[in-house]
Amino acid sequence: MRRTSSTVVVVAGEGADKVVSGLAGLHNVRALVSGDRTPAEVSRAIAGAGTTYVVHDADPLGEVRDAWVGFFDQAAPHGGLEVAIESALGGLAAERLLLPDYYVVLAPEGMSPTRRHWWLGVLAGAAPSRVVPADASVAAVSDALAHLAAGRWWPADLPGWLRGLPKVVPDRAGLGLTPGMGAGPAAV
Repeated sequence: MRRTSSTVVVVAGEGADKVVSGLAGLHNVRALVSGDRTPAEVSRAIAGAGTTYVVHDADPLGEVRDAWVGFFDQAAPHGGLEVAIESALGGLAAERLLLPDYYVVLAPEGMSPTRRHWWLGVLAGAAPSRVVPADASVAAVSDALAHLAAGRWWPADLPGWLRGLPKVVPDRAGLGLTPGMGAGPAAV
């Protein structure tokens, strides 16, 4: 999986596009609002950015997130999560999708419980310092960018981790029970 020389940050949550747009004037930040761009176009723009930070709103795991939330909220068809996982793995392998270095999650306290568990349980459990909650404002995200902490990157066995997500129960996510992380049995 390719990594870029820039620090790549996905801003996620309600109003992410507006927050990303507001970051465009910051020094050494390339702000990309996905808009009508395909994931591959966003990945190419990220790869060619050449700035210290590339901040965007195109979550490469967005379909997996939505399918995981739908699966546990019993609002999605059977098999949808597995299809989303395999699609994401294909996109990552072909470099049409790029995992970010960080996620800045806007106002997680206002999200549905299952969606909040995705961000602060599943993703934060896989890479704790790589998921940063922030208020939904340009100032709060700018401050978060200035204080990003180093930490382990995403799981080395990304396919195993993603394929284990159907076994990660929302209120148990991030408790050391995430498949593929080597920290005990999966929550079922």
